[in-house]
Amino acid sequence: MKPFKEFLNEKETVYGVFAKTNDPYFIRALGKSGFDFVILDNEHGPNSGRDTYPLIMTSFASGMYPIVRVGKLTDIMIQRILDLGPAGVQIPQIQCKEDAENVRKFTKFHPKGKRGACRFVSAADCGLMDKSAYFSEKSEAAVIIHIEGKEGIDQFDKIVRVDDIDVIFIGPYDLSQSLGVPGQVDNPIVTAEIKKLIERCKEHSKYIGTFADDVETAKRYRDLGVKYIGISVDVGIFAETCLKMVKELNA
Repeated sequence: MKPFKEFLNEKETVYGVFAKTNDPYFIRALGKSGFDFVILDNEHGPNSGRDTYPLIMTSFASGMYPIVRVGKLTDIMIQRILDLGPAGVQIPQIQCKEDAENVRKFTKFHPKGKRGACRFVSAADCGLMDKSAYFSEKSEAAVIIHIEGKEGIDQFDKIVRVDDIDVIFIGPYDLSQSLGVPGQVDNPIVTAEIKKLIERCKEHSKYIGTFADDVETAKRYRDLGVKYIGISVDVGIFAETCLKMVKELNA
């Protein structure tokens, strides 16, 4: 598979699903259904790095790009995930320019950053990859950052100017809470703010991403120019489908 950053540049919109399960069967099913990527959620999901590794491998084997959302902006947390070799890393709760600069520092090798350098990791084929290739820019995973609260919105124009961020992801649920309407992601206050951020990203020629609960919402954001869209969550899709079946059986 070509690098995710290259794939992203070629596609008008890419679609994926958030995954909280640690079962490779779920990941394989998502990949075989044709989704472009899966976001392996280590922030709100139960997975450790050890749980995440087979999910990354299953995703690649199923023709789908694995993106890992880490739990927090820390150098060691990001480094350990990147060493596993995902297609991209997603970092939550970016609130200021300094946070975004730390993302760059923690995800890039010298001279752009200070990521810990070890080639005996899965991302470097356990040491078999050519050293110059592994430590080059071509081997870098995609970098996605979350702006989810009023603090990040207020600092948006400074954050968006930080180089080497591939996608700026707007988290509608955290954003709704920050705007005083928790959970109301379709509230006009929230949707208006997201539209403003989409336009501001376009002004800076940056890709934007967001979350959609359903296909219709995803289509609406696609038509507004959102490049990277996460649609629902694996366990939610499963639970809602099961509930629908039970209701139909008992009708």
